[in-house]
Amino acid sequence: MQSEVLEWSAGFTAFCARFAHRFSRVESRRRMAAYVRGPLGEVVRKNGWTLAEAAGDAGPEGMQRLLNFYSWDCEGLRDDVREVVVETIGDADKGVLIVDETGFLKKGTRSAGVARQYSGTAGRIENSQIGVFLAYASDRGRALIDRELYLPKAWTEDRDRCRTAGIGDEVAFATKPELAQTMIERALDAGVPFWWFTGDEAYGQVGKLRLWLESRGVAHVLAVPKSQMVISMELRQRRAHAVIADLPATAWQRINCGDGAHGPRLYDWAVVDIRPLRERGRGHWLLARRSITDPDEIAYYICYGPADTEPAELVRVAGSRWAIEECFQTTKNETGLDHYQVRGYPAWYRHITLSMAAAAFLTILRRGAQKGDLQPVPEI
Repeated sequence: MQSEVLEWSAGFTAFCARFAHRFSRVESRRRMAAYVRGPLGEVVRKNGWTLAEAAGDAGPEGMQRLLNFYSWDCEGLRDDVREVVVETIGDADKGVLIVDETGFLKKGTRSAGVARQYSGTAGRIENSQIGVFLAYASDRGRALIDRELYLPKAWTEDRDRCRTAGIGDEVAFATKPELAQTMIERALDAGVPFWWFTGDEAYGQVGKLRLWLESRGVAHVLAVPKSQMVISMELRQRRAHAVIADLPATAWQRINCGDGAHGPRLYDWAVVDIRPLRERGRGHWLLARRSITDPDEIAYYICYGPADTEPAELVRVAGSRWAIEECFQTTKNETGLDHYQVRGYPAWYRHITLSMAAAAFLTILRRGAQKGDLQPVPEI
């Protein structure tokens, strides 16, 4: 056990060395390493005070300077984290990009982007910030690789309020699907090896996003509401639930869409072709997932990809969306994603990115455990 700890420690040092060029001063580099190491320890509440104590500091001022004052390249660090994740669990044939949002409950009105808005974390409308995240998943693991803070219009229409929170005048209002598109575009430009993209109804029901994905050749399986209009093979506009309701009982297959905490996730699935006017070699489908215990509980997905895609592959991608929920759980519980005490816009990005970096290191360790060894940290 002691030898393993020594290997982990050496691996962590090499891991942080990958990011050193993003920090212009020795002090900020050391603070970064301490900030990332802190959540990996046994500290329960991973805020400025506890991270400072874990680093041997008398107070949180040093950690606060890292988030609020030191000059360092946060966007570059994000790119480095993405690169580490891809090197560790990348799979060009099975890789999936997943988008989703998570809430950060907050008090007051001064934290960047805070507003009374629906938070999936709370399951209701609460005073909160909303972060939109992009995750990467494959059979080898899963991890967050990008992030954006959603700013409601009440913020972007009040530039004085924005400036007070450190939000530059160049930052305009963007919907959550637009933030998702920005992150997907970054992944494409960086050459991230993936085959599919998936997300929930908040993103799937946005036709503009789906058309953009098609224009970039990005295969996708996106959840949509039952009322979603689709073009049937008879060139008729019909609601998704009506198209599925016309299918015979034999169209449904019981398929495991991935193992969860309680074993296989079994559902009944059906798939039907839609949109007969299509580009050569590409297919469009409407996929439905029906609960075994409650046949009236049906979820719907619009799918696009290679024409020879098997239904089981569409099911696999639809099931992979849960991976980002696991990422949120891991980063919140283990690397302090939601334990921050900052209000400013740049500081939010800095804390979130450092938390993602700590989670990426855990991904390396877990991948090493899967392979039966302690995988070395990839070289630059």
